[in-house]
Amino acid sequence: LGSMKPVIVVHGGAGRIFKEREEGCRAGVVRAALRGYGVLKQGGSAVDAVEEAVRSMEDDPHFNAGCGSVLNEKGEVEMDAIIMDGKNLDSGAVSAVKCIANPIKLARLVMEKTKHMLLTDHGAHLFAQAMGIPEIPGEKLITERSRERWKKNLEPDSNPEEFQKDLGTVGAVAIDSEGNVACATSTGGLSNKLIGRVGDTACIGSGGYADNHSGATSTTGHGESIMKVVLARLILYHMEQGMSPGVAADTALDYMKTRVGGLGGVIVVSKAGEWAARFSTKQMSWATVKDDNLHYGIYAGEEHIKSVDEALASEREGL
Repeated sequence: LGSMKPVIVVHGGAGRIFKEREEGCRAGVVRAALRGYGVLKQGGSAVDAVEEAVRSMEDDPHFNAGCGSVLNEKGEVEMDAIIMDGKNLDSGAVSAVKCIANPIKLARLVMEKTKHMLLTDHGAHLFAQAMGIPEIPGEKLITERSRERWKKNLEPDSNPEEFQKDLGTVGAVAIDSEGNVACATSTGGLSNKLIGRVGDTACIGSGGYADNHSGATSTTGHGESIMKVVLARLILYHMEQGMSPGVAADTALDYMKTRVGGLGGVIVVSKAGEWAARFSTKQMSWATVKDDNLHYGIYAGEEHIKSVDEALASEREGL
């Protein structure tokens, strides 16, 4: 193994997390971070780790990605995902994909098996078939909660903007023992969005960016605002200018808020293995593992710390 201490950071989306969902969101990001860290501890790459962490959250109905994704105006799930390898700046993404459980897996296949970086809708569907990715009925991804929300948003006096506040994109960033960084981000997008809407998640530099020369970041929040400021790349730019991950994240989030009125959250790992989880929304579920310690929280200023062994033991009890 190389000399770098591996680090993983995950987020389960910035916005407003309703009281009755807090517990599930906390448990979900902790599980994802522990899984990703397990990959790193076994000598797995940063790319393997972020894919595993995001897959874990796609499979968790608490998050707006994979199963549990919000519905578009027609009542269907359309998902976006991206993955990026900081070693050579390779990236793969998919947008507006339907009827697959794990868009992040498909994004990785785009990165590794094609000369392209982004496949969309029908083309992504054909590629998934060619790669032998099982198709699942769209209904399998739809939770009672997503359908309820969709219906509410269809009411004539509804304000979908109100519901956009809990924007559960999921993401992960990591650095492995070789010093390579990676990011992964996955989402169901905005509730009641227009058919074919693609947000920041599938866009390189907005939904995520990874470069061994500076670090890796994954974003969450109001997609259109994130795209306007190319948030993920902006944070790394600030780090290249000498800012720490936390200051770089705050500076970029602050710029997005003042310049375009957008709120969001980010997770960052630097090439030196320093990390940050910052947000301008009310909440963002996040977790990180470094030096065999797990840190996690949801509210601003909230940070719980446990040893990984302790966390894994309570994971097993919880199963």
